[in-house]
Amino acid sequence: MRVQLGRSFGWLWSAYAVSTYGTWIAFGAFPLIAVRVLHSPAFAVSLLEAAGPAVAAIVAFSLGPWVEHRAKRPVMIAMDLIRFVAMASVPIAYVLGLLSFAQLLVVSIISGTASIAFTAASGAYLKYLVRSDHLLVANGRFEGTSWVATAAGPPLGGVLIGLLGPVITVMADALSYLLSALGVLRIRGGDVAAPRDRATGLRGADLLAGWRFILHDPALRRLFLNQILVGGLIMATAPLLSVLLLGQYHFPAWQYGLAFGIPALGGFMGARLSAHLVTRYGRHRVLIVSGWLRSLFPLGLAFVRPGIPGLLTVIIIEGLLITCMGIFNPLYATERLQRTPADHTAQILSTWSAINKLLQAALIVIWGILATLTSPLTAITMSGVLLLATPLLLPKRIHLSASEPAASAEGFRVA
Repeated sequence: MRVQLGRSFGWLWSAYAVSTYGTWIAFGAFPLIAVRVLHSPAFAVSLLEAAGPAVAAIVAFSLGPWVEHRAKRPVMIAMDLIRFVAMASVPIAYVLGLLSFAQLLVVSIISGTASIAFTAASGAYLKYLVRSDHLLVANGRFEGTSWVATAAGPPLGGVLIGLLGPVITVMADALSYLLSALGVLRIRGGDVAAPRDRATGLRGADLLAGWRFILHDPALRRLFLNQILVGGLIMATAPLLSVLLLGQYHFPAWQYGLAFGIPALGGFMGARLSAHLVTRYGRHRVLIVSGWLRSLFPLGLAFVRPGIPGLLTVIIIEGLLITCMGIFNPLYATERLQRTPADHTAQILSTWSAINKLLQAALIVIWGILATLTSPLTAITMSGVLLLATPLLLPKRIHLSASEPAASAEGFRVA
């Protein structure tokens, strides 16, 4: 039977969907603008791709306590409006002849910081909005939407870029944030914010509260280490795989698009299967099995060769990997929310996202150096070998709270 999560969840889901599609439609637009419009060198493009998210992650550390002590819906709306203004400034500056590389970098930092804050606020609000025993279904719907956007967004963006140029595509992304803000505005009902001691205010120790809680909870700590290492090692090979397939193996652009568009549909299937598998086999078993499998498949990329056989190899391996990720991700996201106190949710989520982005940026740089010293295929193989050890970090056993109230934590203010 299909679980009904209510109209408010529907608006939150819709807001997430429209902004996610906008992001993926504009995927790659900034590097294209840097190269084709601003004629930036390769180093500048790499700086834009790595430094923007890294600086945003550092800035976002201080936002966790700020988000925690404020009503979440106004925070989400504010972050959407900030992203809208930042992204819309790019086409405006282009029309006025004022667009610069520095502006692209600043916009990347601002939008990245706002995205982390939005994710923290929306995660905390989801915990308030949805019953604990329905969180897996809710996270599965978010996960499925993300993978469909990943599959459909870049091809649609490619068409838009081809017809209208990358600057117009950035404007489409900006409008998606405006629509997201309108969706959050339509949510009816209460809101939630953690109380703050006005006598002491925000202390320096509050900035590390999320980090301390993650390290204190054994299961959450193991999930955190596993997730950021798996995500970091996989993302570190993404640019190298592009160099390998497009540069060395000379895959046509349409084959390259197929190699990553078709497998993303496996993520949608995995997200739809996740709750059903848990009902049949139990959450811990499904978490462990899918966690092991997603760490085994990337090593298969070491056997990618030129031509159609190589294309089919990438599609099959990425399809299996992403299907397992689609199953695993809603489980770990649900476990993370259920193990998190309501008055620390935003801080933990912002800390999690910030460290994840920092590690990904660092590993992308390190693997770029490895590929330069060896070869892209060798560096991809090294990542696959290291991934084989990451399941050892998965929790040995998870003790679940079967019916945690969504918004009844002690000391929590419902507005």
